[in-house]
Amino acid sequence: MTIPWAVSLSTSRFFPTRSAILRRQTSPCSATATMSTAGEQNFTSDPAHLDTIFKQKKALRLVVKRDLKSMDPILRSEEDEAIQRIVMEAPWFKACKGLCAYISCSALREVDTSRILSHILSSHSEMRKKLFVPRVEDRNRNMRMLNISSTEDLIANSMNILEPASLDADGNEREDVLFANEPVDLLILPGLAFDKAGRRLGRGGGYYDTFLSRYQELAEKRNWKQPLKIALSYSVQIVDEGTIPLTPNDVLVDALVSPSGVIPISPAALEICQ
Repeated sequence: MTIPWAVSLSTSRFFPTRSAILRRQTSPCSATATMSTAGEQNFTSDPAHLDTIFKQKKALRLVVKRDLKSMDPILRSEEDEAIQRIVMEAPWFKACKGLCAYISCSALREVDTSRILSHILSSHSEMRKKLFVPRVEDRNRNMRMLNISSTEDLIANSMNILEPASLDADGNEREDVLFANEPVDLLILPGLAFDKAGRRLGRGGGYYDTFLSRYQELAEKRNWKQPLKIALSYSVQIVDEGTIPLTPNDVLVDALVSPSGVIPISPAALEICQ
């Protein structure tokens, strides 16, 4: 399920250290959002902060990418195995009937999902979960989640990343989760960094935050229960709370799955993980 893709990271002798980033990000003046007692995000309206926020995110991305690049391959493999095992053994995964999940790319150093996807696609048809995986349509944050039933439904895109073909083997349009008649129960998400308050740092494209916002709006409109948003994270990707600055477009996750177990965050996740 993974394919080679060379990703170059520019570094220099002035490259910021992880500790320096953590100190800088957690300073009081750098915050753009606070959490109310109800758990809602309250954002400042000062546009002067946005440039600072984007610079902070860029610096943190460089640090986390460097840490991922230097991660011992044996440790990475062990954490991949542990995270996928935890997901597949979780009651919320076993109970879900439909889900969206990302297709991991080893060159991006994402947590592996190949065992999870293979488990879903190899299940007996009457017990199989309905699986939707991402397809990037353009550079304007448009990403669709399309239904697949086999790994043969996947092709390499222009950047050599696996994604579903827009048409199935019979030439029909694949089902898009945003136009499906039934809701999904679970969203398995990638990212570069996370904290235990649910903040997620992506790669800067905005594709997942845009999709998540659209699906949340759809679920509200159709009076569906919101799916559980689960992010998969290596140990090195979990940072101190407050390190990841928020903007109005950022969507919080409900829980993290790390090699040490499930970290429930939202009330919905706390209820399910009890």
